[in-house]
Amino acid sequence: MRPDLVALLRCPVCGVGLTLTARTASCPRRHSYDLAKQGYLNLLPSASTGIEGDSAAMIEARSTFLAGGFYAPIRDALIALASGIGERLVVEVGAGTGYYLAGVVGAEAGRVGLALDVSRYAARRAARVDPRIGSVICDAWQELPLLDGVAQLILNVFAPRNATEMARILAPGGTLLVVTPNQEHLAELVGVLGLVRVDGQKERRLKESLAGFERISEESVEVVVRLDHAEVERLVAMTPSARHLDPAERAERIAVLADPVEVTLSVTVSAWQTA
Repeated sequence: MRPDLVALLRCPVCGVGLTLTARTASCPRRHSYDLAKQGYLNLLPSASTGIEGDSAAMIEARSTFLAGGFYAPIRDALIALASGIGERLVVEVGAGTGYYLAGVVGAEAGRVGLALDVSRYAARRAARVDPRIGSVICDAWQELPLLDGVAQLILNVFAPRNATEMARILAPGGTLLVVTPNQEHLAELVGVLGLVRVDGQKERRLKESLAGFERISEESVEVVVRLDHAEVERLVAMTPSARHLDPAERAERIAVLADPVEVTLSVTVSAWQTA
């Protein structure tokens, strides 16, 4: 990880800024954190040990599925909305493999990124996605290990929303881009495969989860993609629904679908600033 990116981080124990020397990030109070051999930095407080993030299988499925370009319309919408903003640091909370962050960082010269995720398997992938991106393990529901006001742009794609912490790390005038699923999202698969349904109170919960922020714009992204059975399997396997359905039963349910099957991708991309 680049020293200039580590310099934007803070110690999860005392909150003081970190400095990278060789392969160790440390604060003036002598708390230190070694870079993993895969290139990421683990800044989970010791009290958070045991938090479950995405598994290796989920991250592998996500990496392969996203490489197929099926969710490229979401990434393209983020890139378009981010045009002209976030000219320096872009942070993605719940970054997974870093797919969306890499697209936004790569779209404009001078940008760098920090990928935050609780999964060490996600952190390994994100650490390799782009040399301009640093990968950090942390808990999105706790204090984020970044200094105050360092992010010009924050991405939050199908991820937890800690409004207090996102507002703290966002620079004055900075922007938060949020992607949320609509009722129509993956509708052709939800009933057949028993996927987690979109909350009918999504809009209300979104506003509640972003208390202190004001929505400045939003747009819908809706396309139909054609997925064969292997792609459907990867799509399901990369989501929280993978934890709720036995793999054998999931395979049986997928087998009844058309091959390929047309599936609706429907999300809302919204831009927010602190009120």
